[in-house]
Amino acid sequence: MSERGYGCSLPHTRTVARFVVAAIALLISGCTLFSPVENEMRIAVIDQIPRETPQRQTNPVTLLILPPNINPVYGTVRMAYRTKPHQVGYFSRHAWGATPAQMLLPLLAQTLENTRYFEAVATPPYFGPHHYALHTEILELVQDFTATPATLHLSLRVQLIEGASNRIIASRVISLNNPMQQETPAAGIVAANDAVENALQLTAQFVLEQMP
Repeated sequence: MSERGYGCSLPHTRTVARFVVAAIALLISGCTLFSPVENEMRIAVIDQIPRETPQRQTNPVTLLILPPNINPVYGTVRMAYRTKPHQVGYFSRHAWGATPAQMLLPLLAQTLENTRYFEAVATPPYFGPHHYALHTEILELVQDFTATPATLHLSLRVQLIEGASNRIIASRVISLNNPMQQETPAAGIVAANDAVENALQLTAQFVLEQMP
């Protein structure tokens, strides 16, 4: 009797155990399928435009914003930093959502539109008639940890070009050094947005100063 009892209970025990294992496997599988995957890469954007923009009365003038050029060192989605003079590294877990030049183009267009001076502000693929063109070049965009406190360096060359003659009317280099609140990539991202906001405001002021 006892042998039969053990003989009957053992298969039952194995069946229960298999059921439990299958249930756990299904649960884990469900969590894997429907739970968000943890991504170690942090993607950041530069999207800050000036809260206040210099303004003038609207004129029948078209301004073409040319795609910004950029120093090849910074012409990447990789986020640059410096810990030693004359050297640049890139963060492994922080990156830009697009290249700095790609992010800057729509911000320039929006800022110049906000001046209300231009009847139209155009960007490529438009290459039709225009009175002026704005050419920009990002010379530097780097988080500098050799400084105290750590500092975000942004250097931007802006040139205003006459549309009819393709002549450079005026040129200026805008250089900004924004202290970072912490020695972290996240603090550098905040400082970069602040620096770009200031640079955009100075660019708008520069352009309006050249207008008749």
